[in-house]
Amino acid sequence: MIENFIAFRSFPTLIQAKELETLLGENNVKTILADNLPPIDITFSGNTLQNQYEVKIDASDFKKAEAILEKETENLLDSIDPDYYLFSFTNEELYEILLNSDEWNVFDYKLAQKLLTERGKTIDADILASLKKERLKILAKPEENQKPWIIAGYIFSLLGGGIGIVIGYSLWKSKKTLPNGERVYSYSTEDRKNGKRIFFISIIVFPLSFIFSFFSNTRALSF
Repeated sequence: MIENFIAFRSFPTLIQAKELETLLGENNVKTILADNLPPIDITFSGNTLQNQYEVKIDASDFKKAEAILEKETENLLDSIDPDYYLFSFTNEELYEILLNSDEWNVFDYKLAQKLLTERGKTIDADILASLKKERLKILAKPEENQKPWIIAGYIFSLLGGGIGIVIGYSLWKSKKTLPNGERVYSYSTEDRKNGKRIFFISIIVFPLSFIFSFFSNTRALSF
């Protein structure tokens, strides 16, 4: 079902997204191509949403798609241009790629391993798995400092504006996708409770304010 499809990779150009879409399709992985991140992933961290081309897949195919992409990447490592920028990286910088693998593409991640191995450094599969696990814990942590949005949400909810509904629902239901395909809530339990309150207050006040405004205008026109 389409509801089970989640973001697998995002690209700045349509050509890159279609290349991955073709690769996965050839390996019997169904995809959906979208031109923007879903609204539910919008956070209040201050980052602006950039236009991206997103390849989505069924959550159950995530590990399979990862394996396909990694295998395809490994086939390209031996034909890389010697001027590729990663060749100038220090060992510490290459290890940084392994530590923050979600911030790099699969090609750079695999090449960093290859370069470290060629430089005599041992790359243990268990260590890599441990690094990814710890990174997931960090990424799964709720977004911090939502107090300004919570205050704004309560104000807008009491004023009867629809903005309170948007803020409340986003704080309450917003989720983010981790590099392993897992979906977790973007905000802490307490922030989500406030978001839920803001949402329901707004749902109650918004129609009442609309009705009050309507009758006030009708009464003013009658005079």
